[in-house]
Amino acid sequence: MKRTILLTCVLLQTLRLATAQTTPPRLIVRGDDMGYAHAGNEAILKCYKEGIEKSIEVLVPSPWFPEAVEMLKQIPDADIGIHLTLTSEWDNIKWRPLSDCPSLRDADGYFFPMVRPNKDYPKRSVVENDWKLADIEKEFRAQIELAMKKIPRISHFSGHMGCTSLTDEVNDLVKKLAQEYHIRHYDMSLRNAGVTYTGYGGAHVTPEEKLQSFLKMLESLEPGKTYLFVDHPGLDTPEVRAIHHIGYGNVAIDRQGVTDTWTHPRVKQLIKDKGIQLIGYNQL
Repeated sequence: MKRTILLTCVLLQTLRLATAQTTPPRLIVRGDDMGYAHAGNEAILKCYKEGIEKSIEVLVPSPWFPEAVEMLKQIPDADIGIHLTLTSEWDNIKWRPLSDCPSLRDADGYFFPMVRPNKDYPKRSVVENDWKLADIEKEFRAQIELAMKKIPRISHFSGHMGCTSLTDEVNDLVKKLAQEYHIRHYDMSLRNAGVTYTGYGGAHVTPEEKLQSFLKMLESLEPGKTYLFVDHPGLDTPEVRAIHHIGYGNVAIDRQGVTDTWTHPRVKQLIKDKGIQLIGYNQL
């Protein structure tokens, strides 16, 4: 009897391995920060309609969120997530919390620019100020409820600038909110869903480097595995050229490079040739 059970287990494991080797890789291409700029919204829409993007993260307190809501009606099948945020990082454009949360506001009422200490923005991070977990919960709830009111098909949460992993307490809070609002996936749940984060396969400063490094990454994907690739589409326009912070001044060129890569014929052809399945969180 024991020998039969052992043989059955061996056969099942062999079958699983064989299935994994014949199943093509799955890839979530996620465009972050919808709402930060009009040109950012346009780029994210373009990357979904004309490119390989399958998942979109929305910044609910951002100035161009209302436009994002209307634009997303053009792509009703797109996978949409709430990019929970506690920061407003750009120097020339700012946004404020949606709730009454004094510990998360700077002296002018905006979010702090950084989550963690940054030498270029001394004492202007969430961590360096007397933040309260109750304020974070209040603000996250406000963002979740407005997003679900305006975009009912929300499938997941993620954290802008890593804010959802601020501490174990905040991690636990996000898990609690996901369960309460019937959201299956959030940053810390992806490992349990068998998702591996992946990035560029080399230097990616210039547009050409981005393209080559993205192609290299695609070549490296293994059969039977599920991957997540995250970046920020944008357009090289006067609006985006005016958006920057210390340490990241080439936002427009950098994000135009993302848009160009995600809509590039060589990228689309390689995905087709390798049989890579493009999916959203809603297909996990």
